Amino acid sequence: MTDRYILALDQGTTSSRAIVFDHSGRVVSVSQKEFRQIYPHPGWVEHDPREMWSTQAGVAAEAVVQSGVSTASIAAIGITNQRETTIVWDRDTGEPVHNAIVWQDRRTAGLCNELKARGLETTVREKTGLPIDAYFSATKIRWILDHVDGARAKAAQGKLAFGTVDSWLIWNLSGRRLHVTDATNASRTMLFNIHTLQWDDALLALFDIPRSMLPEVRQSSQVYADTQTSLFNATIPLAGVAGDQHAALFGQMCTGAGMVKNTYGTGCFLVMNTGEQPIESRNNLVTTIAWQIGNQVTYALEGSIFIAGALVQWLRDELGIIRHARDIEALARSVEHTDGVTIVPAFAGLGAPHWNANARGAVFGITRGTQAGHLARAALEAIAYQSIDVVRAMEADAGLRIGELRVDGGAVENDLLMQIQADLLGVDVVRPQIQETTALGAAYLAGLAVGYWNDIAELRQQWHMDRRFVRHARAEDVERGLAAWHRAIRAAKAWADAAS
Repeated sequence: MTDRYILALDQGTTSSRAIVFDHSGRVVSVSQKEFRQIYPHPGWVEHDPREMWSTQAGVAAEAVVQSGVSTASIAAIGITNQRETTIVWDRDTGEPVHNAIVWQDRRTAGLCNELKARGLETTVREKTGLPIDAYFSATKIRWILDHVDGARAKAAQGKLAFGTVDSWLIWNLSGRRLHVTDATNASRTMLFNIHTLQWDDALLALFDIPRSMLPEVRQSSQVYADTQTSLFNATIPLAGVAGDQHAALFGQMCTGAGMVKNTYGTGCFLVMNTGEQPIESRNNLVTTIAWQIGNQVTYALEGSIFIAGALVQWLRDELGIIRHARDIEALARSVEHTDGVTIVPAFAGLGAPHWNANARGAVFGITRGTQAGHLARAALEAIAYQSIDVVRAMEADAGLRIGELRVDGGAVENDLLMQIQADLLGVDVVRPQIQETTALGAAYLAGLAVGYWNDIAELRQQWHMDRRFVRHARAEDVERGLAAWHRAIRAAKAWADAAS
């Protein structure tokens, strides 16, 4: 297998990426291209599905060319994707009927509030593991059917297809023949029963969505089809799919119950492997499918934080206090502490464990002496504090204390952020040598399906640590900071409640 490779497609929130991996899990080549973020109204976020596909197709071809290997040497393609983002397209023309509605989009928060007021949250959570929230796909599909001219009539005739981003990519890679998804992405729609592993008719009726729109649900690691596209001069098996956070959990080799990873991207996503049994959260976390390999389903607890790296982008793009995202570390190091400044980055509401759609961002503790460095350091602390809230909720649900936190994502290059996280969390934060863990997880799932790797035990041997961050801060300083953080959270919620 040393002369064969795996191609991973990583379709994220802001860019499309493609990575070629060799048999040791080493990155051979990378290609990446950003695409437009569309904001039609405050709180609305859209992508152009055509641009998502064209950029993903472009970087896939480019990564193979850059690798210097032939298409015939690509053993399989694995796909990982931003989750919950909703695309509806015409089965006959293959054209989207509307822009993709992105996971961050809050346009259906009112509908979600209506459903919760009807007392439906318990029913939905028991079946799907999810709270009723605009974050997930179901109400986004409903919105498209209700607001796009002719969409509901076409859907009733079986002419429309719904898919999360993985389904859209597979549809195009397979020559518009295959309409499928995997269990991880299905589990994020608010339409999939994670216990029966089936689309739920009662939920489809609740959201008024025809079953004919839905893709077939497959395992996370199996051969779906061969490519039928002019991108490559040979066919390649499409063999592994997982939503980005599930793929990152697998790429981090968090394959034992109780292992936890945190991905620091646009948002923060903490996921705990809970083994073969789903754990019902009593602390506002999400119960989800980690992956399905063969007949074995592995479950997880997840806490989704909406704003993490996006907070750094805000400091760069809107406030202009840094020129590049990487500059935040040096700016934050220019001061020893935040001087009492606390940022609550609720730009799109608060995710886990608060799930407050009305909350908005706030900055507390500003004085005449507040400097850019204080804001930069407070931003890094806000990312870490949000993660602590989720970890503590996970520990309460699972009835255990985590031993370490494995980390990945673009922000883990920031040593100061990682140290702050270790200081505030009180457990070791471990950064792997190969940090492309999301794409690597998709590659692993695809490779297992075609026998490129033998089993998970072989994959575990490939995981190696880059650096371990341990706590240096004094416990009393940490407790004081946590108290200020939770006071700021309460204040941000109160401000939002007073306005509603």
